[in-house]
Amino acid sequence: MSLSRKFPFARRALPVLLSTLLISGVAQAFTPFVVKDIQVNGIQRVDAGTIFTHMPVKVGDTFTEEQAAEAIQRLYSSGLFSDVQIDTSGTVLVVTVQERPTIASVTFNGMREFDQAAITNSLKQVGFGQGRVFDRSMLERAEFEIKQQYLSKGKYGVEINPVITPLPRNRVGIAFDIFEGDLARIKEINIVGNQAFSEGTLLDQFELTESGIMTWYTGTDKYSREKLEGDMERLRSYYLDRGYLEFTAEAPQVTISPDRQDIFITITVHEGEPYTLRNVRLAGELLELEPQLQDLVDVKEGEVFSAAKTNETVRKISEYLGGLGYAFANVNPNPVLDRNSHEADLTFYVDPGRRVYVRRIQIGGNTRTRDEVIRREFRQQEAAWYDSGSIRASRDRVDRLGYFNEVEVSTSPVPGSPDQVDVNVDVKEKPTGLINLGVGYGSTDKVMLSAGISQDNIFGSGNTLSLNVNTSKRNRTLVVSHTDPYWTDDGISKTTSLFYRRTEPYDAYDSWGEYQITAYGGGLNFGVPITEYDRIFSGISFEHNKLSRLSSNTPRAYRDFVDEYGEGTNSVVFNVGWSKDTRDSALAPSKGYYTRLSADFSTMDLRYYMLHGQHQHYIPLGRSYTLAFNVMADWGKTYGGKSFPVIKNVYAGGIGTVRGYEGASLGPRDIDTNDYLGGSRRLIANAQLYLPFPGASRDRTLRWFLFADAGQVSTTGGGTCYAGVNNHVADPCGWKYSAGIGLSWESPLGPLQLSYGRPLNEKPGDEKQNFQFQIGTAF
Repeated sequence: MSLSRKFPFARRALPVLLSTLLISGVAQAFTPFVVKDIQVNGIQRVDAGTIFTHMPVKVGDTFTEEQAAEAIQRLYSSGLFSDVQIDTSGTVLVVTVQERPTIASVTFNGMREFDQAAITNSLKQVGFGQGRVFDRSMLERAEFEIKQQYLSKGKYGVEINPVITPLPRNRVGIAFDIFEGDLARIKEINIVGNQAFSEGTLLDQFELTESGIMTWYTGTDKYSREKLEGDMERLRSYYLDRGYLEFTAEAPQVTISPDRQDIFITITVHEGEPYTLRNVRLAGELLELEPQLQDLVDVKEGEVFSAAKTNETVRKISEYLGGLGYAFANVNPNPVLDRNSHEADLTFYVDPGRRVYVRRIQIGGNTRTRDEVIRREFRQQEAAWYDSGSIRASRDRVDRLGYFNEVEVSTSPVPGSPDQVDVNVDVKEKPTGLINLGVGYGSTDKVMLSAGISQDNIFGSGNTLSLNVNTSKRNRTLVVSHTDPYWTDDGISKTTSLFYRRTEPYDAYDSWGEYQITAYGGGLNFGVPITEYDRIFSGISFEHNKLSRLSSNTPRAYRDFVDEYGEGTNSVVFNVGWSKDTRDSALAPSKGYYTRLSADFSTMDLRYYMLHGQHQHYIPLGRSYTLAFNVMADWGKTYGGKSFPVIKNVYAGGIGTVRGYEGASLGPRDIDTNDYLGGSRRLIANAQLYLPFPGASRDRTLRWFLFADAGQVSTTGGGTCYAGVNNHVADPCGWKYSAGIGLSWESPLGPLQLSYGRPLNEKPGDEKQNFQFQIGTAF
């Protein structure tokens, strides 16, 4: 191996040394003289002033042989020149240089694993990039940096070949031809030195796994240096959570097979012995709050030491002090080990620091949304004491708006003011305009289409304006609505809406039992916040309904309605309700719950009341899994002696209720036409397990899920549950169950949902709809 290959910088230092020796010999041929002028030859881009800056002599100074050697050393060390010569012409000092070429462009051919812009920026950090002086040693370093990036991703077969292309005006173009090769997969992971726990138990804590039957799908056998470092930290935490305070692990030994296809990982651990807590106490500046802080300590004397409980105690104490204005409180747990008895004394040293208040709340990243839309969700106020609880609540409230993909809140000290901090809010906007396209297929309606256009954050004001259109064969709807979530400064919301709806029968045989319901009206609703998470709402609406196209083929239920109420009805409906929302996100919630209770009370021609209830609960399971539950109930009844109006029935089946069954197919059927009638009572229950989609760790909204649904539609007030013509349906008002698999994603085109459900207790007459698809287009 050559010297310049083994030591990259030798290539640069060697000509400096040789030139120095050479000029020293030449310098002896002249005697010192006073410089009358300095002449510079050979420069193209470099300014002559740069040459003069590096020269140890100026006009009027005496020039010596030592200065000649120093001049060459300085000019070479600048990195700007590949050749330097110094001559004399009488009393004129002549400096002749040959400039190094500059890099005109850096390109990558065959790079698919990384974003080229990101790699280009990382190379600039090491001094290699467009506009920089070309240096072969820096080229070798750039090649080395690129290869390290590939090795960290397990691409051990990568080949990188830099191609240098000379260009006019002393420039060069650099192209890296890259053959990425196949990804090396983990063949074996061995843990050495473990005695307290089996190798299998320890490997269960790892994200990386050996190649197996399902790793083609999970991708967990793809080696990554970052993932291995994370696994080592999880291994350490596993031991520390079980009292092994002296646990250590040596750096993992990673080897690769000769064909660069298989990776072998060996991890050597030193377990030590588990420690029991002998004494737990608080120390430091406790601010006369020791009783309150003591209640936050999760670890107890006599227990085996647990790093998880210790860290949780640190978090609780820090957050408690943060709520009192101590933004930079520091809690340091310090275990003192007794190696003879394997006991530990654990002391939490508390340093609250200085109490601070918030000088300013600074908002960034909102290219469209107005600052006031974000500020009005904040519970932390400017010029008030810092409160970590209020800041967390504020962050969740901003996230629940649904206007942003990411919401990050941080604090920074104010320079020169130790008792002040700034709260920085950084958001990443998402498209809030939506064009909804819905497609369904069933044995009754065949292809069903729906569409809508809405803007949840119109003109960045936080107001919502929507236009929804449903063009299915059975149900055509046009709804225009506007919501101002802050109609008053106190957060009272106002929603106004106008609607037009035309409904034709749901039937099982496309017998088009003749009738048509036309409804139009409008409403005004208000919402009043009563706590951080609770809101009550009330409103009033007017509705006109008309039944037309009646004939002998019209379902009997609708003919009976006309006989009882007439073809046209007017009603004024009052509504009141309450909701509570503690979910951590509006896009992809992983914890918290949403509850809503409401009641409708109708007067004039239609005299009925309807009660509604819904509860959604999200439970995080580990780092990436979420278990979600949804329960929904509706119950209606009339007053005044008439039967419940069939046009106000509720339906179930399909998306949003019981998947696997055709839309609106659950419940009673008409005894003359088999049309779906719905009912005045509905019960729905859903359970859904969200799982991460492989390779989508950067997008929290892309998830697949397993689901189980249950639902029932029936009548109230002693109404008959008809089973259709000749009792076509075996159990129309019984419980229906289904299960299946699906995919949900907030895609660039809008919300996407795919599901495939199968009925679990299908009975004769039930109508199935297995596959369902819904997508929206964002703008």
